[in-house]
Amino acid sequence: MSVRLSLLAILDRGSCYGSQLRAEYERRTGARVNVGQVYTTLERLERDGLVRGAGLDDEARVLWEPTADGRAEARAWLAGASVVEGRDEVALKIALAVTLPGADVPGILSIQREAIRAALAEVSDESADSVTAAIVRAARRERLEAGLRWLDEVEALTAGVEPFDLSEQRPRRGRPARTVV
Repeated sequence: MSVRLSLLAILDRGSCYGSQLRAEYERRTGARVNVGQVYTTLERLERDGLVRGAGLDDEARVLWEPTADGRAEARAWLAGASVVEGRDEVALKIALAVTLPGADVPGILSIQREAIRAALAEVSDESADSVTAAIVRAARRERLEAGLRWLDEVEALTAGVEPFDLSEQRPRRGRPARTVV
């Protein structure tokens, strides 16, 4: 989930100062965020013209509010679909290991399964004190269970795959050696 867009969506409800925004984020999502990340994000949002200072509260804390562009971006994000994308470091590590002579792919899969099972046990032990926390916990549990099913598929896909050495074919481009002076 985008912390940046989440903060914008919360600010759409009313002006907040940084620590207040952090507390609202945690209260609404059940997820933790570092207060330094909140302030850094606010600075970037201001730089991008999506938030602006809205004065000071009675304790001289800077209040932030979204600009019209910020409100539009937050509302568009909430109204749109979100698909988890990006680099999957686990998949890339396993794909690489399959190609490397001497890599213990079954061992890597076993360690990954153990880690997922441990995380699932933690999720099962957590109690949800709010609907928002239950939503986040259920999503985490489903992703972890899907991770176990995916590892079963990877195990089947990698059965009998042979690792390989470096290619004899060399790319035409490359960085030239630096001259030593």
